[in-house]
Amino acid sequence: MGLPHISSAGFILAGILFLYAVFKISKKIVAQQKRRPPEAHGCWPVIGHLHLLSATEPLHITLAKMADTCGPIFTLRLGMKKALVVSNWKIARECFTTNDKIFASRPKVTAGKLLGYDYALIGTTLHGPLRTHMRKIAMHELLSNHRLDQLKHVRISEVESSMKGLYELWVRQRHNGMIGDKVLVEMKTLFEELSLNTIFRMVIGEGFTRAFEGGDGERYKKAMRDFFDLFGVFVPGDSFPFLRWLDLGGHVRAMKKTAKIMDEMLNKWLKEHREKGNFIDLARAKEFDFMDVMLSLVKDDAELSRYDDDDRVTKATCLGMILGGFDTTAIAMQWALSLLLNNPDTLKKLQVELHEQVGQERKVEESDVKNLLYLQAVVKETLRLYPAVPIALPHESIENCIVADYHISTQTRLLVNRQKLQRDPLVWKDPNEFRPERFLSRENHFDVRGQNPQLVPFGSGRMMCPGISFALQFVSLTLANLLHMFEVSRPSNELIDMEMGVGTTCIRKNSLEIVLNPRLPAEVYENLYQKVDDGKNGSS
Repeated sequence: MGLPHISSAGFILAGILFLYAVFKISKKIVAQQKRRPPEAHGCWPVIGHLHLLSATEPLHITLAKMADTCGPIFTLRLGMKKALVVSNWKIARECFTTNDKIFASRPKVTAGKLLGYDYALIGTTLHGPLRTHMRKIAMHELLSNHRLDQLKHVRISEVESSMKGLYELWVRQRHNGMIGDKVLVEMKTLFEELSLNTIFRMVIGEGFTRAFEGGDGERYKKAMRDFFDLFGVFVPGDSFPFLRWLDLGGHVRAMKKTAKIMDEMLNKWLKEHREKGNFIDLARAKEFDFMDVMLSLVKDDAELSRYDDDDRVTKATCLGMILGGFDTTAIAMQWALSLLLNNPDTLKKLQVELHEQVGQERKVEESDVKNLLYLQAVVKETLRLYPAVPIALPHESIENCIVADYHISTQTRLLVNRQKLQRDPLVWKDPNEFRPERFLSRENHFDVRGQNPQLVPFGSGRMMCPGISFALQFVSLTLANLLHMFEVSRPSNELIDMEMGVGTTCIRKNSLEIVLNPRLPAEVYENLYQKVDDGKNGSS
């Protein structure tokens, strides 16, 4: 009679123990799922880590120092907002593959609203159908390989015109009886004007210098420079939404002023394009620019025209193409030239390759670039060391997710420190050294198009930069022509200063001055004169 009673009690006890074990395991799993990433040291009440983000030191350097202490993934408190900082390629890959859709939005910041036509600008557009639609248009109608091939005459003629200008400067110096055969040139301005003229011709059909000759060119150029600077300033309302009324430092006022100038510039071109008459037939027209494309698409696409109230999307998309193509390419060329001047053996190797592949009797053609493997390695190594945008534009999670076994809550901003990631000593031997040869070996046969997460200067995933092909073609063609046609050297025995300035892009802190003189026979430059003049006569 007692055995059944004992068996029942034991069964009940075993059941209780089983349920308790399940509860403990479940609790542990939930705890693991809610495990938070480490938080950076120095968090203050209310303001969080804002006091640690210096206005005098580039943000990517500040965050790199934090990563040395906290590890490759940590969080920051930016007032009432939270940011996840990643500087490891495996973790970054997880963000842009497994969680790519979750991190597919941008935070709503003041600069995106005021400078980006209420978040219509590519790069600030929020998650939704508008962004998808505009990226497709930009890729297909301006940045696809097919369209870039159609527009190659633009970048070729602008590079030729720039080289002609350098040669004319040298000739004038000689005719004026100046001592020596070398001329001092400030390359930051030259690269910026070359980039501006090229991208403006692609977007609006006319080079920047010619469009504003004797007019508002300097004012518009300053507004474009201010655009990038203002995206990196602290606005109280971005960290404390209840302080949106407070314009500390006058940055909101400056944004509104800059936006007004940019809008004035875009309205001028829209008016000129509309005065052409009927919009072009894209299927039949031989010559058309990106603004033509946008106006025609809005006219024919009912869904797109619904978004384009007061030309908001048209202006924002054209502006995005201009800004994206101008600043980053000019920056990449400055850093590449700086690195080469500080490494004369590397420069000599590159010029030997140019001599072998091109010769001394002609200039570099775009078709030559694919054979200039050492030049391609120089460009890759430059982008590894000095990515034009060292911290990827912030993403924002649209729902909860798991990254590196850590729980990441919705509306967390994601900051990927590209420069820190691309100098990982576990991936790159002597990661801070300029060694293009590393890309000529089999083990480092990486590209920069987002397929290799160890090298992502243009980003990765669905929100990566759409202008990769243009940037690589344009930077390579410009550097090849410059270094083939001219001997370049430092103004003195001192190394070129490599200090970085503060901003959202990886700008040089100081100007870049070099001395140069021609290195090819005179008839090559004479032929260039004829080609440039013919190109101007046949272009808009």
